[in-house]
Amino acid sequence: MLTGARPGFGNRVSHSHRRTSRRFDPNIQSKRYWLPSEGRYVRLRLSTKGIRTVDTIGVEAAVARIRARGVRV
Repeated sequence: MLTGARPGFGNRVSHSHRRTSRRFDPNIQSKRYWLPSEGRYVRLRLSTKGIRTVDTIGVEAAVARIRARGVRV
């Protein structure tokens, strides 16, 4: 919700060096944060990088960024 992490794509390479398609999924976690301005908890689906971003900028600023992208929280 915060960083816009999407799956990456690449190749799976076997021992014989044949290549087949694969995808690298982001490490998405569901985390609950207390939002003091609204007096309630919000549940956010964040990548682990997004969780570190929330720890740095704070939950209020993170929710403001998410809402600016048009996502309902």
